[in-house]
Amino acid sequence: MYILAIESSCDETSVSVIKDGHEEVSTVVLSQMDTHANYGGVVPEIASRMHVENITLVIDEALSKANMKMNDIDAIAVTYGPGLIGSLLVGLMTAKTLAYIYNKPLIPVHHIAGHIYANNLVKRLEFPLIALVVSGGHTELIYMKEDYSFEKLGSTLDDAVGEAYDKVARVIGLPYPGGPLVDKLAFEGADTYKLPLPLDDDSYNFSFSGLKSAVINLVHNEMQRGNEIVKENMACSFQNRVVEILTKKTMKALKEYDVKNLIVAGGVAANKGLRDALSKACLKENINLIIPKMKYCTDNAAMIGAAGYYAYKRGDRAGLDLNAKATIPLK
Repeated sequence: MYILAIESSCDETSVSVIKDGHEEVSTVVLSQMDTHANYGGVVPEIASRMHVENITLVIDEALSKANMKMNDIDAIAVTYGPGLIGSLLVGLMTAKTLAYIYNKPLIPVHHIAGHIYANNLVKRLEFPLIALVVSGGHTELIYMKEDYSFEKLGSTLDDAVGEAYDKVARVIGLPYPGGPLVDKLAFEGADTYKLPLPLDDDSYNFSFSGLKSAVINLVHNEMQRGNEIVKENMACSFQNRVVEILTKKTMKALKEYDVKNLIVAGGVAANKGLRDALSKACLKENINLIIPKMKYCTDNAAMIGAAGYYAYKRGDRAGLDLNAKATIPLK
């Protein structure tokens, strides 16, 4: 079964052709990162306009790379939420138009389900499993007993982990996107700054606003005293706290739910500090760990096509009245 997938939830315009939920035939990702870097973050209005300009070109290129035509496609999968509403609408309206013109089933895909199923492009998911979803907009622990069964164990109460990374990066003078730069600097510095371990309790929830505020206050106080902040050390101290709490609560969930399979999903899955810590912890506890390739960590349509296949098998179909949702629970 060949699925044409469309992803436009933020600032990447992406289209992919996926076979049977696990084989990537072609993927095209057109990033707007260089444009938004001029503003220090994603500007929603600019993002949606650029999607409008690029979406048909990206579809044509994806089909060309696959050496296929729309008549060869069995269904169309599209991200309908969560995300930037203007960006989502561009991809959604495009998908609905194609579904109508070519009489193809329309499959609605939750963005987080896509991130989870990016791992299926690496290795077939084994159940039951725990999914740690970490990105610019999400931090969640999810239990899956079978395909397309999602039970949220906990989530962030405020800032998502990727958002916290970008804000801390800005405070210490790093350009956007700052997350990868903080990760890189963390390995060049030492853990010399006293920062709190955020929401270190028995729940599966996370909170990063307090840690972010602690960094801001520490930087401000040091500047007031005329002291220079050592960026590498601050990055190291901040990342160590983030990685420690993510690893601690993830391993707790695996133990309490008696699960031996862990997948990591989302843009922050590319973080080397987190990858190293989880790899070490999983090796110690004999846990099977799957982390997607770097190209599948950030937003892409391949993950939407992978998830869309299993949504289709479950019977998920959408009519032409499907609307975009800026926020929507995973279920």
